[in-house]
Amino acid sequence: MPFKKLHSDIQEKLELLEIITPTPFQSSSIPVIKSGANVYCTASKDSGKTTTLILTTLQKLKCEAVGNTPRAVVLVENKARALELYDAFLAYTKYNSLRVYVGYEELHVDVQKSEIFEGIDILITTPRSMNKLFLLNGVSTSQLKIFSIDDAEFLVQKSAYAAIMSITQSIKKCQYVLYSEKMHPILKRFESYFMEYSKMVTT
Repeated sequence: MPFKKLHSDIQEKLELLEIITPTPFQSSSIPVIKSGANVYCTASKDSGKTTTLILTTLQKLKCEAVGNTPRAVVLVENKARALELYDAFLAYTKYNSLRVYVGYEELHVDVQKSEIFEGIDILITTPRSMNKLFLLNGVSTSQLKIFSIDDAEFLVQKSAYAAIMSITQSIKKCQYVLYSEKMHPILKRFESYFMEYSKMVTT
């Protein structure tokens, strides 16, 4: 049972939320992501991808705040999804010290820079917003452990694709996990760049 092998804080939270049994997707994906490999996760809607993303991020960071620079990044398509995911994360981080921050294009980059500078653990943002932060030295990736992309199909758009290529070229060493409903040829292309030696979980 994948939930049994997660951090005790996560197990307690799952009990409170009455999430007892992993979905088939969670059973097959959580152990692979925990192994530290780069992973492509493809599964249909409502198979538990978002919960998997949250649980594996918390697991990687051991449910506690460390330092000031983000150790986990979650990329999403737009502001609406960023805020939605931020709320979903807060349900799990309410009783631990992890600091979750949400950024998006509509929020002025200087505001984001100063707020990130105060110290965060998990950054939820869009590719263009993150790229802008990068160009202005507004975010450090030196401590990054896990980089997840939610509903990664949006990366087939030219501007998002260009931004992700630019971002990942600046990151030295990190685990990447891509979540999508289908494997698009453009997503597969990332194997030649940042998704090397990746594993695939499909349900």
